[in-house]
Amino acid sequence: MIFRKRFISVMLLLFVVVLPIVLFAAENPEPTIAGNAEAIKTTKLAIDTVWVLLAGVLVMFMQAGFAMVEAGFNQAKNAGNILMKNLVDFCVGSIAFWIVGFGLMFGAGNGFVGLSGFFLKATSDATFASLSWSPVGLQLKYFFQLVFCATAATIVSGAMAGRTKYSSYIIYSLVISAVIYPVIGHWIWGGGWLGNLGMLDFAGSTVVHSTGAWLGLTGAIVLGPRIGKYTNGKSNAIPGHNILLAGLGVFILWFGWFGFNPGSTMEAIPSISHIAVTTNIAAAAGALSAMFTAWKLFGKADVSMSLNGVLAGLVAITAPCAFVGIGSALLIGLVAGVLVVFAVIFIDRVLKIDDPVGAVAVHGVCGTWGTLSIGLFATEGGLFFGGGAKLLGIQALGVVSVFAWCMVTGFALFYAIKAFNGLRVSREEELRGLDIEEHGMESYDGFQIFTLQ
Repeated sequence: MIFRKRFISVMLLLFVVVLPIVLFAAENPEPTIAGNAEAIKTTKLAIDTVWVLLAGVLVMFMQAGFAMVEAGFNQAKNAGNILMKNLVDFCVGSIAFWIVGFGLMFGAGNGFVGLSGFFLKATSDATFASLSWSPVGLQLKYFFQLVFCATAATIVSGAMAGRTKYSSYIIYSLVISAVIYPVIGHWIWGGGWLGNLGMLDFAGSTVVHSTGAWLGLTGAIVLGPRIGKYTNGKSNAIPGHNILLAGLGVFILWFGWFGFNPGSTMEAIPSISHIAVTTNIAAAAGALSAMFTAWKLFGKADVSMSLNGVLAGLVAITAPCAFVGIGSALLIGLVAGVLVVFAVIFIDRVLKIDDPVGAVAVHGVCGTWGTLSIGLFATEGGLFFGGGAKLLGIQALGVVSVFAWCMVTGFALFYAIKAFNGLRVSREEELRGLDIEEHGMESYDGFQIFTLQ
């Protein structure tokens, strides 16, 4: 009797405890090497996706930084107009880049331009082969590249601030986002002829920054200077209305640049830490060298030059950030800070081209320097590291080619707009301010600004 009770107890125990374990094990087999590999791959893709999305959002937030810098360095009567420009170029660019720009830039085609992939439609695995190195999905690739496109368009607005018709700004933002910028991007990043030659531009010193600057240069030349800027052969300062806004904008841009440069890996890999450090070192060095250069020239530690020094260092390191050591990044930033001060002076006083925010000096001159610096400081192939002059020559060819493309297309674009729509507001509209004339409002309604004599 006792034996039977124990037997029944044991059987119940097996039924209640052991059987579920067996069944669970049958449904959840032991891990295998293949299963583990697939799980790791899925986890890595999720991490890559989050990282690239976060980096893209940081770059998108740089639109706010550009808006603050440009508004702060310009007159109060145009602050709202500048904000609207930064808003509309991202809106127009988002749609134009989706429809045609992304395909022209990364779609399969020839060495000059992509000819497929419009509306993000991939007809085969080869359609976007130029981006196959990144593991993230196609839509995220589009989003990340879009925010770079918007940056290039925004740079143009700074050089043309204070006297450009708003409708004309919308037109040229559309053309730049849809055609001019994507062609350059294809040459270097999309499987085009410069990339095939071996040109390096990791995050866009030339693709993004110099492109925006050279197009801004053509626009500023076609527009002419602001009223009162040059009289009797002399350059007259037109001070920005809010240096605090400009300073805030620079800090926002510096912050966003940690998405701009490290995010250009387009996957979460250990090298993002090195890229972040080279980016930061160059920015700090650029600020200090610009400050001390201006201090020596003007007798004061000029605030606007120091702020532009930060941006100069950031622009210069954008191309080489993944290819150079930390010490080289320091030197690249130091040179950029000196260059930007002398470039601002030369463009303003010698060339007499009115660039209210120094966009051409910061993004064009320092973008060129950063691109060439790869040929000097790259740890693999750089002239100073035993690589000879070949890489430097390729970099120089890329710089000249992009400059020529921007000059030709930029002048054609702005003269066409001038002829068919008008590029510049009237004298009366410029004097009253674009906030009132273009948007029917004031950025600082109810405030009166007095100048102490």
